[in-house]
Amino acid sequence: MEGSLAGFVRALRLAGAKASPSETIDAARAMALIGFEDRASLKACLGLVLAKSVEEKVIHDRVFDLYYSLPTAPDDADANRPKDLAEQEVLGRIRTGDPQIDALLDLADGHKGRDALHTALRQAAVQAGVDQIRFSSQTAFFVREMLAGLGMAPLEARLLERLGQTSNQAKDETATLSAAREVLQRQARAWVEQRFALFGQPSTENFMAEVAVRRPLGRMGPPDIERMKVAVARMAKRLAAKHSQRRRIRLQGQLDFRRTLRANAGHDGVPVTLSFKHKRRDKPRLVVVCDVSGSVAAHVRFLLLFLYALHGTVTDLRSFGFSHRLQDVAEPLEKLPFDDAMKFILSEVGGGATDYGQAWVDLLEQHEGCIDRNTTLLVLGDGRSNHANPRLDLFAELAHRAKRVVWLCNEPSVRWGSGDSCMLQYRALCTKVTHCASATDLERAIDEALQAYA
Repeated sequence: MEGSLAGFVRALRLAGAKASPSETIDAARAMALIGFEDRASLKACLGLVLAKSVEEKVIHDRVFDLYYSLPTAPDDADANRPKDLAEQEVLGRIRTGDPQIDALLDLADGHKGRDALHTALRQAAVQAGVDQIRFSSQTAFFVREMLAGLGMAPLEARLLERLGQTSNQAKDETATLSAAREVLQRQARAWVEQRFALFGQPSTENFMAEVAVRRPLGRMGPPDIERMKVAVARMAKRLAAKHSQRRRIRLQGQLDFRRTLRANAGHDGVPVTLSFKHKRRDKPRLVVVCDVSGSVAAHVRFLLLFLYALHGTVTDLRSFGFSHRLQDVAEPLEKLPFDDAMKFILSEVGGGATDYGQAWVDLLEQHEGCIDRNTTLLVLGDGRSNHANPRLDLFAELAHRAKRVVWLCNEPSVRWGSGDSCMLQYRALCTKVTHCASATDLERAIDEALQAYA
């Protein structure tokens, strides 16, 4: 078993495991001690060094098995599948007298052993730069480059020359050369497909995920939805790492004279030990109110997915949905799989004409105690209330009680105030109002909301 540790670590990172440079150095030391003879021991050891969670351990084991294994061509994968007649009867029977061509015939026939074939393929892959593959459409190109590295050109020239000849010797040689080329092509393709699975496919998925998070949420198809779940989880993980620490922050340069005097009472008041003023960073508390009507449904799905992926970062999270009447939607989100919870919320809460004014009435009458001076009120909606009373007075009271009011509007600002939109009136009462069209916009808005607690 051979392979480059640097390439293995790169494959791990592309797959989602965050192997650091220091961990890579430790892995190199462990590999030097254990060697390649005992595959199971090496796999376990590298897993301990490079994987930091259960999720990363699963990724490590999968990538290890793929990276440190020999590619399998279709015929190799199915031992019961008979070889083509040409391979059965002619491989190894004909020699051309050309050392380069005969060497390829030996590789294809297995005359030199499978190790020799895979060594030659590995060298050709390195020469062709196969590990740089990004898209499946590049497979044919890299297969051709590998075959060129193996020295296929003389064999193909000889085959082309023999195709126009009718003698029995020419026919036998044509069959042998064709079979050898077929075998080497299959083996080269298997090698390229393995490297694509390691390096190309994760890169493609990461690229498509980056495209998806910038795409308008209302225009996503099923493949984008699945990519977004992964992308949103990663975004939430980044925000959690950024905002989860609850710590005392020193106010730089501000000396606490009282504590300094008390701490140095035993030294006749000589300030041997200095004490500085600190402030405590509070954990975020969010009350989320979502318009769950059809025009905002896609945005609601990803906002709630985002917030619930933050787990312990937001210690107190209350989620409400409304179209006509406000309802607490925390229970289905906590007890049901997320997709089932969203279907339930959209069907049970999403019916009826949208009425923002009634939502503020319900929030104050039924959940008055959930908003205080440490709470950020996060509203997601288009601000269109079907010409009903927007109850700006009640919304102003909510804004007065809360630490901050952040409104995420799925409509662009040029449409605010048109028709039944009350966004311009609500905007005057909010701390922050922003157009939120994509997952990237959601991440930025939630980051800013949590930053208020820093």
